[in-house]
Amino acid sequence: MLNPNFFAELKRRNVLRVGAFYAAAGWLLVQIATQVFPFFDIANWVVRLVVVAVIVGFPFALIFSWFYELTPEGLKRESELAQSASITRSTGKTLDRWIIAVLALAVVVLLADKFVLHKNADAALGKSIAVLPLVNESGDPQQDYFSDGLSEELISALGQVHDLKVIGRNSSFQFRGGQQDDSAAIGVKLGVATLLEGTVRKLGDQVRIVASLINAADGSQLWSQTYDRELKDVFAVQSEIATAVAGALKSTLLGNVAESSDKPPGGNLNAYNALLQGNFYLNRLTEEDCRKAIPYYDEAIRLDPRYALAYAGLSFAWRQLASSWLDKAGAAAAFAKARSAAQTALALAPDLSQAHEALGWLLLTADLDVSAAEVEFRQAMALAPSAASPKNALGYALAFQGQREAAADLSRQVIALEPLRINGYLNRARVLTALGHYDEAEATLRKSLELQPTASRQYVYLATIDLLRGNADAALRDAQREPEGFWRNYALALAQQASGDQTAADAALQRLIEHDADAGPFQIANVYALRKDPDHAFEWLDRAYADRDSGLTQLLVTPFLLAYKNDPRFAALCAKLKIPAPGADTKP
Repeated sequence: MLNPNFFAELKRRNVLRVGAFYAAAGWLLVQIATQVFPFFDIANWVVRLVVVAVIVGFPFALIFSWFYELTPEGLKRESELAQSASITRSTGKTLDRWIIAVLALAVVVLLADKFVLHKNADAALGKSIAVLPLVNESGDPQQDYFSDGLSEELISALGQVHDLKVIGRNSSFQFRGGQQDDSAAIGVKLGVATLLEGTVRKLGDQVRIVASLINAADGSQLWSQTYDRELKDVFAVQSEIATAVAGALKSTLLGNVAESSDKPPGGNLNAYNALLQGNFYLNRLTEEDCRKAIPYYDEAIRLDPRYALAYAGLSFAWRQLASSWLDKAGAAAAFAKARSAAQTALALAPDLSQAHEALGWLLLTADLDVSAAEVEFRQAMALAPSAASPKNALGYALAFQGQREAAADLSRQVIALEPLRINGYLNRARVLTALGHYDEAEATLRKSLELQPTASRQYVYLATIDLLRGNADAALRDAQREPEGFWRNYALALAQQASGDQTAADAALQRLIEHDADAGPFQIANVYALRKDPDHAFEWLDRAYADRDSGLTQLLVTPFLLAYKNDPRFAALCAKLKIPAPGADTKP
């Protein structure tokens, strides 16, 4: 048993008071870090560092208070002070006042967290919804496309509602009828307070649709309605349901909820089915799947030649092929097809958000006209304010212009709207890497890989982060995991430059040039920049500009090239691209 005199001595030396003050102040610091840091996009590891530092510092504070005393002349060892010279009693009273002040501030923080921050968060969450795929109860699996189509129409219609967060199709369709998780788990994963779920039963020319609005937190039903309609009227039902749901959420409407643009003008359900299948393959972000999407869009257009949304999808598919996988000649032909499809979509439906976005991507990646592209992307956002895709596109355009913080903010919004689709994660990772936030960028890519392990470019970005950290072995391992093709050749060429094997590095670069010179002059320039060979890097950048290589849209978020931002040739290239040259404080 410890000597009672020891506790008396602890009290006399104010060790207990210092411990109480440190604990209160440390707890307050941790609360501030956890609540405030996320608003400034400070990485989670910084918060963890604060917590660890507070815990580790506690015993040192106690030890320090045992051996030292704060006097009017400064800190002095307690053993050097005469008993009559000690002012521990006075210091104790001062510490008592500080403890009271810190505790009062802690109460304020707790109240603010409970009644202000949480209240605001709950209010924002309250105006959020995910439309889960309506369950096909027709007894015919071949009719799944019909229930899926109606679900997507509801997402599009609700997307017209202002102040309403609507999760995109690619994320909400991960949860078919809530079979994988309960409502609370789905709500947490998608970041919404409410779920719209239901069933579709199609018998002959009649269709019955049951829609229910569910409180995600507890699974309770907030609203439900049954709709019996003739099949020919089914495309009008979505507007009626969307209006009722918005009213149930007490969300602000922009006039009447607009009728979904997903409806084929001729009402051909087979055309709609073809569109959905095209969307499915396009969203997988591989060359093979992108090629698979094109015939489905063509089929939708054949069945309904005035189907603007199918033309927009066709434009997206051809442009993605051109900018990611095709050589110079193939890309030129694909861009031409993409442009024709986008222009047709706009002619058929001038107010279609996807048509403006499709044209914007062509202006950005085929023409390198970022100003014109930004106009189209902002128009697409205005027409679909709750949609993730135009926000993602605008973020890409802002990154091209060096507005990396604004691009990062938009990417955060995109992920909130589409938490299970990888496009937003890839764009966010690229911008975060350019900002030097390597840990957060890596975490973003790891999440993307969980969602879709086979998509291209993910391991290229991971290898880039490895190289920026100076980890050559990890870079090579990640590069070897990239799927076969252009992006893997590029990843290996980058990784080999830091391997220490000059022969292997030269061979990897030569292989990239031999196989992908037409498709990737920008990427070849980046490899030369990593090799610290600016002359060859700028030669390939000049070729990229002459070829209108879409890789140039990443110029101001590519660290190895940014290392030469002070080279006059870099500023000259920015001038040709009509983008601002980076400042001296821009991270390389």
